Amino acid sequence: MRKLFHFTALILLSFGLFLQPSLAEDKIQSSEKSPPVIELAILLDTSGSMQGLINQARTQLWTIVNELATAKQNGQVPVMKVALYEYGKSSLPASEGYLRQIMPLTENLDQLSEELFALKTNGGEEYCGQVIQAAMNGLKWSDGSDCLKMIFIAGNEGFDQGKVDFKIVCPAAIQKGITVNTIFCGPEQTGIQTGWKEGALLADGSYLSINQGLEIVTPLTPYDQKLNELSRGINKTYLFYGTEKEQVQASSSQSAADSLSSEAAPASGAERAAFKGSGRYRAKGDLVEAIAGKKMKLEELKAEELPPELQKLSQAEQAAYIEKLQKERTEIQFQIQDLTKKRNLFLAEEMKKQKNEAKVNTFDKAVIKVLRSQAQKKNFQFEAE
Repeated sequence: MRKLFHFTALILLSFGLFLQPSLAEDKIQSSEKSPPVIELAILLDTSGSMQGLINQARTQLWTIVNELATAKQNGQVPVMKVALYEYGKSSLPASEGYLRQIMPLTENLDQLSEELFALKTNGGEEYCGQVIQAAMNGLKWSDGSDCLKMIFIAGNEGFDQGKVDFKIVCPAAIQKGITVNTIFCGPEQTGIQTGWKEGALLADGSYLSINQGLEIVTPLTPYDQKLNELSRGINKTYLFYGTEKEQVQASSSQSAADSLSSEAAPASGAERAAFKGSGRYRAKGDLVEAIAGKKMKLEELKAEELPPELQKLSQAEQAAYIEKLQKERTEIQFQIQDLTKKRNLFLAEEMKKQKNEAKVNTFDKAVIKVLRSQAQKKNFQFEAE
């Protein structure tokens, strides 16, 4: 019996040693780092006096995400997600605290832009503590201490309104690794007196005040028109898959975001073009990106889920067509990047002539200032301006 025991133990030991390389390989694979994550929830007061804030958010969305597009963590490009809430509008249900989640955390910024332009203001009650709690608990935030997770809340009424106490909610956000940053739309001292600074400090965040009534006028540049043209042109390199309804919705959303941005301001359209050229832009349901990123294989799709352009082609022809579009997209991205650099240099020179402009704080400047500061604490680096 003892000999049998020793023999069995030897077999098991040998078997374990034989398996060891495989287990090591599994460990190496599992330890591969997933991309870093930047998550941003924007909570906007849409009560009657906040039209200026909404206009600034609409026209400066692409300026903000362009700032994020230059960030890297340990050389890795982050996944960027943005969520949108509105609060303080009387047409929203009182039982839910006059607040609404418009978009969850998403990479689909085309739809988020559309939703921003669709926002309407109306009088109501502004419950800051409750909308922060809703965003903190209602969004699927990423895990991990290296993730950058931020809430930006903007408004102009007392921060302590409503049944949910911000003095409890804001410290609770820290426990989830979320910083709460407050943007008061009005004089800095008024925001301090009405609790906005205290809310930020309780959540390891930053407090800023802005002039929400200021209409942002970015100087026209010789490059705006061409950038808007390239923004529309690059759309031809996108192929949307899924049901017919999903394909139509994705294409329409992309075109609508282009139109809304360029109509709001030529500068906004140019900023959107810059984001498309950065390589960080994601359009929901884009087959070219899905194939290039190895997130999907052509053979996994049913014929009716393919874009019309591919349905009559062989699989080899489909692959060649997608590769052709990928090359065309890259070429247009390079053109956009080149023009964006020239545009930025032009704007920098113009801003030197407008010395007072830099002193005026607006929604985009407030958000970008905080983004840089808090991202650097999480070891994110930004390209030099």
